[in-house]
Amino acid sequence: MSQDHSAIETKLAAARTRLILDKPFLGSLVMHLPLKAADPKWCETTATDARHFYYNPAYIGRLSLDQTQFVLAHEAMHCALSHFARRNHRQKHRWDVACDYAVNMILDDERMHGPESSLMDAAYRGLTAEEIYPLLHEDTQEQTLDQHLFDNQQDSPDENEGEPEAREAGPGAGSETDGEQSDGGRGQTRQAKQEQSGEEANPDAGGESQKQPPSPPQDPDKLDEQWQNRLAAAAQAARQAGKLSSSMLRLVDDLLAPRLPWRALLARFMMNVARDDYSFQRLSRREGEALMPRLYSQGLNVVVVLDTSGSISDDELGEFLAEVDALKGQVRAEVTLHACDDKLAEGGPWRYAIWESLQLPQELHGGGGTDFRPVFDWLAKDHTDPDLLVYFTDAEGRFPEREPRYPVVWLVKGKAPVPFGARIQLN
Repeated sequence: MSQDHSAIETKLAAARTRLILDKPFLGSLVMHLPLKAADPKWCETTATDARHFYYNPAYIGRLSLDQTQFVLAHEAMHCALSHFARRNHRQKHRWDVACDYAVNMILDDERMHGPESSLMDAAYRGLTAEEIYPLLHEDTQEQTLDQHLFDNQQDSPDENEGEPEAREAGPGAGSETDGEQSDGGRGQTRQAKQEQSGEEANPDAGGESQKQPPSPPQDPDKLDEQWQNRLAAAAQAARQAGKLSSSMLRLVDDLLAPRLPWRALLARFMMNVARDDYSFQRLSRREGEALMPRLYSQGLNVVVVLDTSGSISDDELGEFLAEVDALKGQVRAEVTLHACDDKLAEGGPWRYAIWESLQLPQELHGGGGTDFRPVFDWLAKDHTDPDLLVYFTDAEGRFPEREPRYPVVWLVKGKAPVPFGARIQLN
């Protein structure tokens, strides 16, 4: 039976809107996958190549709005978790099943409700696809919710654990038969299933229908980097909106820690607060009376605080300061340096102009407990609202009850959470 393509598009748009409002982290990721209707001959449910969200209009028509949100988030999480770049030597179908379990259990933690065919098992909760894979039967007959079009290499019966074959290149790579085999089992009898169910292709659903499965990504490393940047940006926005759950926060921290160096993340935050803008100040009379826009740069006021409670070595403190010193010249920052364990360090703060190099104070002492409140109290009494506060710590201490008005970035050694601000995992 056919579905009115405008009604399907409306349902997908409504599902994405609800995700953005209720779960902005997932909603932001979903927005990076343009929607594209697919020919039911090769797409029974939904699919992704980490570039688009492909869907069978008839399948979407049978889903509830909650289930539609689930399948959208499902494909986006495959991409955010870089499942397309992590298979290596593993059997494709078994790997695809492991990836589905990993994603579905994450969405289950977010209290999202998927279609009845979604693979769920509480034993796999909190596990990665790599951890789930060896727990599955070597010849598992379980079927994925969707198609994973990350590559079109198939395992031969005699070489289940062999090295992956070279990917086919070019926009025409992969025939219709290839596409039916590329989903780890779900597409092998797709046309027969559709004929049996009486479904009709709707090539006009969602605009021009995708007639054949797309060719796999030719540069997965670049695509991986793009999705990691999207993941970090989505997490930052959701955290600022106060709508990033604790379980998703832990997941994001674990994902970003090994993949994005803390230096790159710190540089991104400092660049974001750099105030390069256009000014409409009147020019001198020698240059005329007109008000013309011109680019100007205003220096930043950055406060840097070192946790001296004893959990972080002097070498680590020195390495951190060297990185901040390299960045402050790029963003024209004046830096106020302070240190604190359970109280502010004597002799501080230390102030550095844009042209002065940051140095670790020799008289720096610590070793007590950890209390972050003295730093925020000091800034409040000093009537100082910095453009950015960067706190280097293990995050195990007492935090202020209220979030300050200025942005805070915590560079955290260890796994402790923070109650506000942006958290960057040191690795």
